[in-house]
Amino acid sequence: MLIKIRLYLGVLLFFICLSSTAQQKQIDTLLGRELLQKIKVFKAETNLSQAAHFFVEKKWDSTLVHAMKQLSMANNNKLVVDYCHFFRAYSFYQKKLMNAAEKEFSQVSKSFGYYYLVKIYLGNIALGKEKYEDAISYYQDIENTEKGKNYIYNKSGLKHNIGISYLHLEKFDDAEKYLLKSIDLQKLYSDPMMLSGSYGDLGTLYYVQFKDAMAIPYFVKAYELSKKTSDFDLKRRTALNMAVVEKNRSKFDKALAYREESDTWKDSLNDQNKIWEVAKLEKQFAVKQKQKEVSLLQAENKVKIAERNGFLYSALFLLLLLGAGIYLYREKIKTNKIILAQKENLDELNATKDKLFSIVSHDLRSSVNAMKRSNAKLIKKVATKDLEEIDQLLHQNSGIANSTYNLLDNLLNWAILQTGQSFFEITSLRLFFMVEQVAYNYIPLMEEKNMLFENNIAKKDLVLFDQESLKLILRNLLDNAIKFSNDSGTIKVYTRNDDLDFCTLVVEDNGLGMTAETRSNLVKSTSLLSKKENENIIGTGLGMQLCKSLVTKNNAVFDVESELGIGTKIIIKIPRDQAND
Repeated sequence: MLIKIRLYLGVLLFFICLSSTAQQKQIDTLLGRELLQKIKVFKAETNLSQAAHFFVEKKWDSTLVHAMKQLSMANNNKLVVDYCHFFRAYSFYQKKLMNAAEKEFSQVSKSFGYYYLVKIYLGNIALGKEKYEDAISYYQDIENTEKGKNYIYNKSGLKHNIGISYLHLEKFDDAEKYLLKSIDLQKLYSDPMMLSGSYGDLGTLYYVQFKDAMAIPYFVKAYELSKKTSDFDLKRRTALNMAVVEKNRSKFDKALAYREESDTWKDSLNDQNKIWEVAKLEKQFAVKQKQKEVSLLQAENKVKIAERNGFLYSALFLLLLLGAGIYLYREKIKTNKIILAQKENLDELNATKDKLFSIVSHDLRSSVNAMKRSNAKLIKKVATKDLEEIDQLLHQNSGIANSTYNLLDNLLNWAILQTGQSFFEITSLRLFFMVEQVAYNYIPLMEEKNMLFENNIAKKDLVLFDQESLKLILRNLLDNAIKFSNDSGTIKVYTRNDDLDFCTLVVEDNGLGMTAETRSNLVKSTSLLSKKENENIIGTGLGMQLCKSLVTKNNAVFDVESELGIGTKIIIKIPRDQAND
């Protein structure tokens, strides 16, 4: 069985920052010249003129300072104010301070001659914030009004960003139309970096639709074009994409070669970043010098505010002092209660930890002892060349090794979870493909027991969960289902759509089942199975304890339905991703 991994490639947002492309540099140059010509009519506004010159020279901090000085003056006309806000917004955008840029762009009036650029950059900011509908709205306003207008902007980049927005919204036909239009325009400029990014995005469009025959040629084009650029990160991403493609085609030698190439470019990029860090420090020193001018203005304002509001501050201070005393007294009482509750919780956790270590050490010793006895028998059977018995002992050793490995893996993950060292991020996941990916590794075990596996989850089900946590939970649940099932049994994984806010995941087997007492203990938050009802199957219960902890951490709900001799249903209610549903 081949499980195809859905790709989310790094080139998807390539045109949000266009300043590195040859075409965009030409556009910036033309825009700068045009702005300098139009600013000449405001000769008396020296700060505006200086802001314009620094804008053309790409000295963003100086642009911000002089534009702010101009805004602080009285009797500015509307056009001067628009230019100042535009210069400040563009400078914040280049410094990657998107919230500040968005605020400044929003203060530019719609009558401003370059308002079409305002829409483009607001669209870019919306795209960066994953507000794809808003981004499309801004971009298409430009498309609808550009006829007959002498607009200066990157048309291929605009169409590319519309295509990317539709791709994220899974409107694939619209995405394909705009990406192809973008590529046609980019070919006119022969910019390999732009084309490489666009080919990669078009390949992604087809790949997520599982149209591999159409996607792979574009990934190859993107990879070949990246060789003609000096962008290490683009080279790394295209090589990594090819590694994933070749891995999915089971061409592992090629996949490994592309992966090694990607790592090489990554190391080169890290070296380049070190050089940039040195340059950044030098720039920061220059910025501090400029900030002294701002500090002088701020100091003057502070003196005036202090003189006007001195009495008010004194009264507020006395009120705050009184409030602080009351607050500290209440906090002290609250803190004492919290410390007492934490002590009780810590005592319970320590008891659980001691119990866990006792059980784990006992199980490890039992597993190693069983392996030792089995190996002793194996040595004797090898001497007598009893092949049938040797085969049986090897299978037994393999089972013991797998069981011990799973125990140690769960113990490691439990320790990482308890110490808070794991990376945790709740994202939108398509549940069907996550189950398929994890189940793939258990196919040999199920075939060995002649078991049937059914994944009946709807492909449209989207949930909010940490990806690595979900994988670990699914591995433990499938491993338990296989161990607790008889030969020729059946394991089913499906969802119940009986709740608008939650997606109910069920892992069902028709195996040994469990008693009501065992089921009741299993759903307790700190319960560990210490008593072995079956020496060949029941372990520490650490894996299930780990699952319950991760379920709680991901805002989900854990439950069990089981009947002895009939089977077991492990039920997890996971929050739905209603935003993308």
